[in-house]
Amino acid sequence: MLLSLAQWLQGLYPDLGFLRLLNYITFRAVMAAMTALLIGLAFGPWVIRSLTAMKIGQPVRSYGVQAHLAKSGTPTMGGVLVLIGIGVSTLLWFDWSNRFVWVVMLVTMGFGAIGWVDDWRKVVDKNPEGMASREKFFWQSLIGLVAALYLAFSVSETSFLGVVQLFIRWVSSGFSTELPPKADLLIPFFKTISMPLGVWGFVALAYFVIVGTSNAVNFTDGLDGLAIMPVVMVGSALGLFAYLTGSSVFAKYLLLPYIPGAGELLIFCAALAGAGLAFLWFNAHPAQVFMGDVGALALGGGLGTLAVITRQEIVLGIMGGIFVAEVLSVMIQVSWFKFTKKRFGEGRRIFRMAPLHHHFEKGGWKETQVVVRFWIITMLLCLVGLASLKLR
Repeated sequence: MLLSLAQWLQGLYPDLGFLRLLNYITFRAVMAAMTALLIGLAFGPWVIRSLTAMKIGQPVRSYGVQAHLAKSGTPTMGGVLVLIGIGVSTLLWFDWSNRFVWVVMLVTMGFGAIGWVDDWRKVVDKNPEGMASREKFFWQSLIGLVAALYLAFSVSETSFLGVVQLFIRWVSSGFSTELPPKADLLIPFFKTISMPLGVWGFVALAYFVIVGTSNAVNFTDGLDGLAIMPVVMVGSALGLFAYLTGSSVFAKYLLLPYIPGAGELLIFCAALAGAGLAFLWFNAHPAQVFMGDVGALALGGGLGTLAVITRQEIVLGIMGGIFVAEVLSVMIQVSWFKFTKKRFGEGRRIFRMAPLHHHFEKGGWKETQVVVRFWIITMLLCLVGLASLKLR
């Protein structure tokens, strides 16, 4: 919005040369981060008071870590603070004609709406389980599939009309239209190795990444500050990939696919980082507010969509290794428990408790130790992911 306003003012008053700064993505990214950070810090106390007044307190499972029982009643749904910061800041500073930012915003807010309903049911019904898994998965799948289908054709088209026309052409051709090489699955650390996906393969992969990342971040959000800092680090790294992918010069030099318009996603990533750090101010141990599903599902969906657009799905898996480990620990635990119960008549466990962060808590690590160590691991994994830019 501010970019269009600056261009209009500059047309009326050419002497206002300083307005040219808004043409630079890097400047607007810095301002987006600062805006989101200030919004979060300014409105944080009000959001916490409002959630407390509405008695939106976090229910805690009685069979969980006993030390967490003291957290019962702490305001949850604090993810709305993050979404407000991201939404307002991004709308202020990004180019409204950019199709990719709108897609990421809609996916993020859509998953946030699902999380809002889930959290609301937990509070109103006093049920720690919240929305039924099937219902939640249905809505996640609907948003994920629509986004995946749109992105499959938007990689090679720069306008919404062009995307629609390409989709119609694909349907009329009997679903045989091929995607350009830039839509292939990139293999990091190799110069020329990529895997052609086709439309169906692209949609399947994009759906898996978007929905899977959303749930993975949600599983990770179990300790004070545990999820938000890795989200900030991974989101910031993806912002760099987006900026480089959207530049024909950098993309050619680094052997990345050039995707016009992807650079504008840096604005969203910067806003995410600023809003996330502001939330961490209130979410650091001992937390004054919890993110809730409204924040975790939304941020995970946003990260997954960013990775799909920049063609860095595998790199997301590397940098978000903590998220992957958390969701795998739940899958392994549940599968092994069901298998042993069917085979031996008694369910057995591999981990002391799942998700993974509770396993370490049960093993004697303090909550702050788990959180900071997971942060350190994420930082190292982000550096590995960024190294893939040159190590080929």
